Order: sequence, then structure tokens, then C-alpha cells
Amino acid sequence: MITKPDKNKMRQARHARVRTKISGTAECPRLNVFRSNKHIYAQLIDDVAGVTLASASTLDKELAKTTKTEQAVAVGQLIAERAIQKNIKKVVFDRGGYLYHGRVKALAEAARENGLEF
Repeated sequence: MITKPDKNKMRQARHARVRTKISGTAECPRLNVFRSNKHIYAQLIDDVAGVTLASASTLDKELAKTTKTEQAVAVGQLIAERAIQKNIKKVVFDRGGYLYHGRVKALAEAARENGLEF
């Protein structure tokens, strides 16, 4: 019997492969994106110290309920604002094994427009 490949396991394998090449520091943290069916999450991570410097998601109270893409744009703006408050301008973008398309792309472009460089 032939089984269909598990999409999430394949995404995790892509993410692990990319993570061998990229890493975040305190000066240039990793902007990690996680996307679920309902929500989208973004974190600025210092991999050297193993700490999350800032985070934003659609679960935050200040974000209004709209379409998923509009929520991703709002999360991108929010993570950029929180990064700039902590004097972080440059980041390394980690798309988490997802295609740079749709909600992930919307979040990244909103973060760029609001002052993050990557």
C-alpha cells in the first residue's frame, strides 16, 4: 500500500535543512515564521544565547479579526515595531520550510516596509 507523504513532516525536513545554514545572533536575530491553519506567529530569536527577543502573533489582543493575509501583514508590522523598540534593524529571515508565498510573503513584506532589513 502506497501512503501519501505527510506535508508537515516534509516541511519540518525542509526547515531543518535550512536551519543548518542560517542562525541568529543578538545583533542580527533570526525572524522565524510559523503558520497554522488559523494563526500566524513570528519570533526574533538569538540562537547563540537561545532566547526569543520579541514575538508577535495573531493571538495578540491588539490585532483585529480580518482575513488571514491581512492578519499576516499586521503581525509583520507588529514584529517590526517590537524589533525597532529593541534597537534591532537587521534580521535573517527564516520562512520555516514554507514557500515564500501568500501569508509568509505578506508578513515578510510588511516587516520590511516597517523598518526591518533582510
